[in-house]
Amino acid sequence: MRAHTVSPLFVGRVDELAVLGDALARARSGAASTVFVGGEAGVGKTRLVREFTERSDDALVLVGGCLELGTDGLPFAPFTAVLRKLARDLGRDGVAALLPGGATRGLARLLPEFGEPEREGAEARARLFEQVLGLLERLAETRPTILVIEDAHWADRSTRDLLSFLVRYQRSDVPLLTLVTYRADELHRTHPLRPLLAELSRVDWVTRLDLRRLSRREVDQQAASILDGEPVADLDLVYARSEGNPLFVEALLSGGEGETLPDSLRDLLLASVERLPEETQELMRLAAAGGARIEHAVLSAVAGADDGELSRLLRPAVAGNVLLVDGETYAFRHALIREAVHDDLLPGERTRLHTRFAEALEGNPGILPAPRSAIELAHHWHAAHNPLWALTSAWHAAAAARKTAAYDEQLRMLTRVLELWEAVPDAAERIEADHVDVLRQAITVAHLAGEFERGISLAKAALREIDTATDPIRAARLLRQRGLVRYDLGRAGFLEDLRTAVTLVPAEPPTSLRAQVLENLSRMLSHPGDWAEKESLAEEAMRIAHEVGNADIEAHALVTLTWARCRYSRMEEQVAEFARARKIAGRASTYHALMRAVISESDALEGAGWHERAAEVARGGIADAEAYGLARTSGAFLAINLVEPLVSLGRWDEASEVVERGLEVTPPAPYRASLEALAADIALARGEFDRADALFRSSRAVFTRGTYRDQTILPQLRREIELLVARGSDDEASALVERTLDEQDLEGTPRYVWPLLLTCLRVSAPPLARLRAVAERLGEAEGELQRAHSLTFTAEAAQAEGVPDRKAWEAAVAAWAALRQPYAEARALLGAARAAVAAGERDEAAASLSRAAELTARVGASPLAAEIGSLARRARIPLTGEPAPAEPAAERAGLGLTAREHEVLGLVAAGRSNREIAGELFISAKTVSVHVSNILAKLGASSRGEAAATAHRLRLFER
Repeated sequence: MRAHTVSPLFVGRVDELAVLGDALARARSGAASTVFVGGEAGVGKTRLVREFTERSDDALVLVGGCLELGTDGLPFAPFTAVLRKLARDLGRDGVAALLPGGATRGLARLLPEFGEPEREGAEARARLFEQVLGLLERLAETRPTILVIEDAHWADRSTRDLLSFLVRYQRSDVPLLTLVTYRADELHRTHPLRPLLAELSRVDWVTRLDLRRLSRREVDQQAASILDGEPVADLDLVYARSEGNPLFVEALLSGGEGETLPDSLRDLLLASVERLPEETQELMRLAAAGGARIEHAVLSAVAGADDGELSRLLRPAVAGNVLLVDGETYAFRHALIREAVHDDLLPGERTRLHTRFAEALEGNPGILPAPRSAIELAHHWHAAHNPLWALTSAWHAAAAARKTAAYDEQLRMLTRVLELWEAVPDAAERIEADHVDVLRQAITVAHLAGEFERGISLAKAALREIDTATDPIRAARLLRQRGLVRYDLGRAGFLEDLRTAVTLVPAEPPTSLRAQVLENLSRMLSHPGDWAEKESLAEEAMRIAHEVGNADIEAHALVTLTWARCRYSRMEEQVAEFARARKIAGRASTYHALMRAVISESDALEGAGWHERAAEVARGGIADAEAYGLARTSGAFLAINLVEPLVSLGRWDEASEVVERGLEVTPPAPYRASLEALAADIALARGEFDRADALFRSSRAVFTRGTYRDQTILPQLRREIELLVARGSDDEASALVERTLDEQDLEGTPRYVWPLLLTCLRVSAPPLARLRAVAERLGEAEGELQRAHSLTFTAEAAQAEGVPDRKAWEAAVAAWAALRQPYAEARALLGAARAAVAAGERDEAAASLSRAAELTARVGASPLAAEIGSLARRARIPLTGEPAPAEPAAERAGLGLTAREHEVLGLVAAGRSNREIAGELFISAKTVSVHVSNILAKLGASSRGEAAATAHRLRLFER
């Protein structure tokens, strides 16, 4: 044997190490960083990553590998391995301390040590993903962290989805580096990792690193290290045969003197195994059937050997570097060696070995964690070609996958049950469920997995198997499922399915199913003509749900009912009902219903013009979303609902900070686009037209790829018209106004129609008659906000006709002032000033212009300020107004702090950290750091403590 099986010297890879080093340096500096390391099998991906992480100084290194089971991966395998290491190193309480509220039940889906998993459903999967990412981010806050995911070519879809989530949504201000290895030569045209790599490669902070083979010089260095300087006569042949692949070089040099070189790659990889004692070779063949990694206890049970005998048989394989020991687990030195050994098995031998594994797992139920045990058992019975046990084990594996929210694995197992159904005559008795039950479960899972087309096909198949007349309840369940899938897919027929389902479920006795289908149908009705029916259905759903004790459905039904009844003139009643819905949802810990109630309430409050209350509810909801592990989904949606009232109130700097924080967590594309669109509104009002244009285009790229409601479409049209007017493209703006009037339904949502109409009035030569007709069809404005828009429309229309009406403008001014909307008030004041100038009323014009100038200075609306100044100069009216003080206490002390800096100083004085301040104000930690630096400079303080002492000495925050 040669001196070494593996080269002690790490050869070459200087450039590759530099790429990884740069990525870690970026992560340390607070920039998100991910590197995908690809290369053919045996080229040295694992060795490169190991050498790099060993040189990474103080970084915490977390390693998890994707595990192969036949042609499929084990769900969430790398993340389970990482979590197990953290639980071992930090303890359960240590891990809990890193999560909001110490809630670990979401992680229980990966590791049973963390308690009983939460309720199932789409929100459970989202919560799991949020908690895994939150855990990694908080670890990275304590020390730089490197997450290594190996063998991603074996990743199942659940693992790929979680990996994609981590890469896309990681915060940019924590030192977290993600390294992912994969076999490039495995990625055939239809391999599922290919589209993921292509998609993630477009993310700014993702780098692709393709690992090349070694050069001739590097192979010489590797060989010299393996041989300890001993010469070899056929090194030219070694390089020619290995073609620079380090694994093949090692295999070619591992034989004794005088041995001929193997004729094939398989023989080359098997050579190291065939040199082992025969009884050890037999054990290697057994181990190969168990996968790339196998626990000591499992191998002992399958081999039927005690610890001493097993160790004796394994020692030659470990000494020969065929097997590696990792804690209580064995792994083949390279997966290619295991594959070669497994492929070398005879068909009957393969069946026998997989049967032994299945029997050992069944005979030792606690030998592996529950979810993994069930899935591996299903794999081995399937590989053993035993239809009966393959079907029953797949059924139990589907249940285990459901507990881990691995919906794709669950769907695959249920599909296997359906495929084997005809081969097992008593299948229904064996699993205690008939064929339709299996189909119905598969429909639900296909919906959760996003396989909508498959869900519809399964529903059609199930409906063909039942008689609606004799089995109406199951028919109703199936129609409900198909209706929901059709709705999410945007397919026609979803209302018909739900309406039919309602007729099939009897009203007596009351059941959860009837409440559910009624609530689903009620929620899907969105046309104004269906509003009465929507309300009636929601009422009945709520009554039944309360009667049968289903708090989840009751809460959803109450949210739907409250929204259907929402009248901006009766907001106190609506607020009370939303609070009741939250209380009901809280009793059942139904996070989706809780978040839906908060989102609906904050949106309704903003629509009513209750901006302060809307912001308060949205802030509280964001905090709850973070605690529930839903920061990047419900939390991001609520960030939109927080920005809207802040923009209305003229708190644009604060709104911009919320947008920045919301974008930093990389929310789903539609939420990102909505935040960008709101940021474009601020940029437009401040005259930052290039920035506004870039933000608008980015949001439009998302909104044009899907079907969206008026609340998205109409504000986007308004922004586009405003941009065209700001750029002086009057003809294009006028053409867009005409198209909007031709193509859009401008009657169903007055809240979004009124602002659009005001913008349409401001183009050159607006189509006044058509715009007035739309305004008349909207009818009497409901609520103070719509009333303010309506009054402004009346004044603007008169102005456009050349008949300025100062009293109409003054009514609009009063309405906006009552709503505390400074920008809209300043616009109305400018209109009133124009009317006063036209009437020769200079004193009234001066008062309006001075107040308007004061308001625009406060919010930084430079284009509007320019219009005000221009009118004042033309009319020779001096402006006397000054910007309002930022904060009385700060002004008295002469500190020169902005309102936001004053707020941050108050929290510094209260002893809060930057992260705590960021959480309370919903801004990024970076932004807090900037504010703190400004505060220290203005106070002449050298530390936070000194700044806090100054604040206390000046009694800035006594109240």
